[in-house]
Amino acid sequence: MGSFSIWHWLIVLLVVVMIFGTKKLRNMGSDLGGAVKGFKDGMKDGSASPDASAAPVPTQQVTGQPANSDKSTIDVEARQKS
Repeated sequence: MGSFSIWHWLIVLLVVVMIFGTKKLRNMGSDLGGAVKGFKDGMKDGSASPDASAAPVPTQQVTGQPANSDKSTIDVEARQKS
């Protein structure tokens, strides 16, 4: 009762293929494989030399005025819902 038979899984697979299509499933599989490969490479590189890959992050002092005076940006905190 708690376990599904092979027929249940085949019907679920058929429904998933009908909904998403084979091309989208293939693309999703290759994207997932690339992400796993990138994660593994990152783990190898991270353990080999942590100091060489770490770049210093510039710090910015918080002041009353924004660092760049670009007028196209919106200050989200300043806006209030009416």
